[in-house]
Amino acid sequence: MPYAHITGWGKCIPPASISNDEISEIVDTTDEWITTRTGIKSRRVSHVSTAELATVAAKHAIACAGVDPKDIDLVILATCTPSTVVANTASQVQKNIGATGAAAMDTNAACSGFLYALQAATAQIQAGMIKKAVVIAAERMTWYVNWARRDSAVLFGDGAGAVVLEAADTPAGLLGTKTGCDSEDRDILHITNFGSDLNKYEPIGPSDLLFEGREIFKRAVKGMSEACDDVLQQANLSLDDINVLVPHQANLRIIQAIQHRLKVPDEKVMVNIGEYGNTSAATIAIALCEAVEQGLIKPHSNIMSAAFGAGLTWAASYIKWGKRVTPISVSDAALPPCDKTGLELVAPAVKACKEAEQS
Repeated sequence: MPYAHITGWGKCIPPASISNDEISEIVDTTDEWITTRTGIKSRRVSHVSTAELATVAAKHAIACAGVDPKDIDLVILATCTPSTVVANTASQVQKNIGATGAAAMDTNAACSGFLYALQAATAQIQAGMIKKAVVIAAERMTWYVNWARRDSAVLFGDGAGAVVLEAADTPAGLLGTKTGCDSEDRDILHITNFGSDLNKYEPIGPSDLLFEGREIFKRAVKGMSEACDDVLQQANLSLDDINVLVPHQANLRIIQAIQHRLKVPDEKVMVNIGEYGNTSAATIAIALCEAVEQGLIKPHSNIMSAAFGAGLTWAASYIKWGKRVTPISVSDAALPPCDKTGLELVAPAVKACKEAEQS
C-alpha cells in the first residue's frame, strides 16, 4: 500500500487586519476582554474571494513540492465559505492553478474540514486511485460575521493554507486518523438563515450565527482529546513520541485545556491564534505551514493535530513528516494590492448588521 507524503506546503494571509482596539469601535468590548477570553489580538480581513485565497496558497504549496500542476490528480478544497456553490469553488481553483483535468471537489466539515479533506485525499492515494493531490483549506469567515454581536464578531478571520500529497513507498504522511460528528448538539454552533431550507422569497439579512461558547468549549476539549487518544492507540504511540501538537486555533483556552489533558509542554505546541483569530478549516493548514517555517516541525517529526467544528464535527490525525523541510521552489503568487484597512473593508457589513439589529 502506498503512503501519501506531504511534499509541499503553502499559505495565503490577507494583508488587511483588525486589531482588538479597532474592533472595540464596532462592538462593546476591549482588548483585555478579548485577549483574556480567547487569546486573539488581531484577525485578517480578505479583500478577495475564497477561491483567490485558495489559489495563492495552492500555488505556493505546488512550487514548494516542485511538481507540475498538470500532474495533479485531485484538488480538494475544505471550506464553509465557498465563493460559489454551483459550480463548486474547487473547480475554480483547479482552473487557476493549471491542474488540467484533475478531479475537483469542495468539502464542508467547518473547522474540522482540513483534516477531513486530508483523510479523503490520503485514502485515494493509498487505494491507488491517484498519485498526487493538493489539499487546500480556505475561509472568508468575516463574510459570515454579524458585526452587531460581540460573542462571534471578535473571533473570526480569513486566510488559507494548502499541502501537496504524493504517493510514496516509505511510511510518512497521514498514518492515523479519527473523524466523527456529534450531530445531537449541532444547534449550538450554526448559521440559521442560509441554505435551501429557507423560503427563497423571504429577504436574507446579515448572518444569524448562533454560538454557545461554554457548550462549545466543553465539547471541543472532550471531543478533540478523546480523538487524539484514539489515534495514538491506532498508531501504537505514546504522548512522549509526539514532537509537535498542531491544534485547531479556535480559542487559546481550548488549546491550553487540550495541551493540559494530553500533557504536552509549551515548546511542542503550535499557536498562532493571536495573529489570525479563528479561520475555521484554514487554521490547521496555516499553522502547519508556520510550524515548518519556524523550525518547530523538523525532518521525520511526529505531529498530532485535532479540530472541532460546527456540525459538531471533530477530527484528530497523526502525521509523520518526511525528510524535507525546505521548499524545492518558491512561487511569486500573491494577492492583488489592497487599498483599504480592515475596518474600511467591513464597514458596509457593520452598517447593515447594526441596522438589522435595530429594526
